[in-house]
Amino acid sequence: QLQLVESGGGLAQPGGSLRLSCAASTLTLDAYSIGWFRQAPGKEREGVSCISRRAGSTKYAESVKGRFTISRDNAKGTVYLQMSSLKPEDTAVYYCAAATRGSPYYCDFYGMDYWGKGTLVTVSS
Repeated sequence: QLQLVESGGGLAQPGGSLRLSCAASTLTLDAYSIGWFRQAPGKEREGVSCISRRAGSTKYAESVKGRFTISRDNAKGTVYLQMSSLKPEDTAVYYCAAATRGSPYYCDFYGMDYWGKGTLVTVSS
């Protein structure tokens, strides 16, 4: 069973930056596409970004395009989410998730098989 552990959350000021990490309990991270999701208080969980198993294809929610960057280091078994120009509306619990199904060259926010427990990001002055 794949385990995912998020880290890097915390308090940031509007306009600031944070980098989230998702560490996977596997030496074969390239077998999974990885997604980042978030859930704000009182709202449904939404997909933020994902990265494919191969070719590094990425996808972003419109609300974070140009501000967030997803990347992966398969050798370290870790996926990152660099968040910049943070806004108060980015406040949420952020989760990473892994999928084994689907094309190895594309990713999407559906069909996730494994989930981490989340890390809280608060954007406030």
